[in-house]
Amino acid sequence: MARREVIIKDTHRGLWYVDGVLTKILEAGRYVIPRYLDFGFFRLGKRVEVALVDVRQRDLTIKGQEILTGDKVAIRVSIIVQFRVTDPRAALHRVENYEDRLYSDVQLAARRSLASMTLEEILTNRNRLSEDILRDVKEAAGGYGVEIMRADVKDLIFPGNLQEIMNRVLAAERMSQAQLVEARTKAETQRIEAQTRAETRRLEAEAQAEAQRLEAQAEAEARRITTQADIAALSAREQTAAAYSAHPALLRLQELETLRELARTANARIYINFDKAVQPGDEKE
Repeated sequence: MARREVIIKDTHRGLWYVDGVLTKILEAGRYVIPRYLDFGFFRLGKRVEVALVDVRQRDLTIKGQEILTGDKVAIRVSIIVQFRVTDPRAALHRVENYEDRLYSDVQLAARRSLASMTLEEILTNRNRLSEDILRDVKEAAGGYGVEIMRADVKDLIFPGNLQEIMNRVLAAERMSQAQLVEARTKAETQRIEAQTRAETRRLEAEAQAEAQRLEAQAEAEARRITTQADIAALSAREQTAAAYSAHPALLRLQELETLRELARTANARIYINFDKAVQPGDEKE
């Protein structure tokens, strides 16, 4: 019996048809496709076909669609869609060509979304377009076995005069952003410098206060030591005076000791009994 083989890679799935009727879906592997199907003693000429469906993630680009925005500006937009087939049966049976159908669905969803947005909204929030396309198309695409992972704006093309205006606007925005960054940097630098100066003044004041405190503490300690020394000296004198009062002979001995010390000095003069007046004629030449 003549037969042939088909190999299905892991990136594809196969749909097994017998006389045009889908009987099973084939996973990756090697399959033998007979030319005829046997039913007991009968050999019937059944035609067997296998259709392959790619189940890998792929990109679909919607090119150069000219669309009017909500504020009546004509722009050309290109959109890239990432998708994959999740149900091979639905992808081949529910629509004539699932890629063409996906292209149309995304194109119409993009037109509806962009028509409800102003030019400024399109420029500042491209994510909204992606979100609108996913919301509008994801459920419909799932109905014919296709899952959409993401949809993004690839290119935005403006009319010539508008393009020049937009370039100027973008240049002005970049300049203002640069100036804003410079102003913020300058303000931050000034803030840091002022903070540093204030911290330096605070540290200097603390250091000065600490020095004054230590100086005052040293002076107080010196006064305390001097006072203690004075008190000790007074106490010693008091004790000496008390000893002289109790023992007059000690005072006399001290006087004699003093006189002896003075006698050792040639220039020393000792005056005794100055209270007695000197009479005329008492002087001797």
